This record gives sequence, structure tokens and C-alpha cells, in this order.
Amino acid sequence: MDNKDPNQVTQILGEMVAGDDSAASRLLPLVYEELRAVAGNLMSAERANHTLQPTALVHEAYIRLAGAGATEWKGRAHFMAVAARAMRRLLINHARDRRAAKRGGGDWSQVTLDEAVALAEERVVDVLVLEEALERLAELSERQAKLVELRFFGGLTLEESAEILGVGLTTVKGEWRIARAWLAQELASEDQP
Repeated sequence: MDNKDPNQVTQILGEMVAGDDSAASRLLPLVYEELRAVAGNLMSAERANHTLQPTALVHEAYIRLAGAGATEWKGRAHFMAVAARAMRRLLINHARDRRAAKRGGGDWSQVTLDEAVALAEERVVDVLVLEEALERLAELSERQAKLVELRFFGGLTLEESAEILGVGLTTVKGEWRIARAWLAQELASEDQP
């Protein structure tokens, strides 16, 4: 959205909620490149022969979001966070389907936890293992799990994450440090035989 008015996205999201059937088609050109970047980021951590492509991931997620008329969009950052979550869910479902098709075989999806999560070292993790770790984190702190989703999968800044979560920046910074440390420890224990 380099030279596009971010308020225009918020306005169109409001029109979608109000039932304007043409709003979704006006929204896509405004957010497509940003969605494509999120999908590219998610897919760059996947195995090279992954059957999903970033464009297909964007389109499938967008179709689901555009059909979610009851969603009360709070602006561009909220939309992007939900879009990233939708893309993540699609990747997880795809990985589960592949694993089920292989009856638990060794074919698994990989996700690289990059500098956004800033673990002690770069590591490759099964997307399903990461999902299970995030579910355990949510049992301990739903806000921290949501923060990881916003930062890692949504690519949101600390400031945008604070806005979405409705808390202060200092709180988000502290929770981000705790969540990263917890995930690093949890994923390290998964590496142990």
C-alpha cells in the first residue's frame, strides 16, 4: 500500500461489514501486494516442493475473508492479522491433510522461525509442532500466543500488535520477550529424543 491511503482500506472494510457486495472487489487491489508479501514470507519457510504457491494461498485466504461479512473489521492492521491467521490455518490444514494421506509418514512441512521470532538460533520446525506449541502457549497466555501470531505470521510491528491487542507498547514488548523465550525452550525440548 505504498502510495495508497490506508484510511481507504478501513473505509472499504466498513462497507463490507455494511453488506456492500462490491466492496470486496475494491479492497483486493489495495491489499493484494501486502497479502502477497505475507504469503511469500510464510511460504519461504516451507519445503521447496510445496504444492501450495503464495498466490494460491492469498486467493484462498481472501475468498474466506471476503465471505466473512459478519466480521467487525477494526482497520487495515486487524484485517492483515486475520488474513495472516487464515493463511497460517490453510498451511496447517494442508500439512495435516498431507500427513494423514501419508499415514504419519516422514513427509512433513517445515517452517523456519526467522528473526521475527528471534530465537537463539535459526531452526527448522514442523509446522504442526509449531502449531501444537502455540496451542500450549495459548493455554498459559492467550495474549502471548496471539502476539506470536501477529508478529511472526502477520508480520505486524510491535506498535501494530499493541493496537490490535488493545494494550500498551511496553506490555507488548515484555510479553514478546516472554513468548519468544517460552517458544525457544518449548521447541528445543521437541528436538530432544
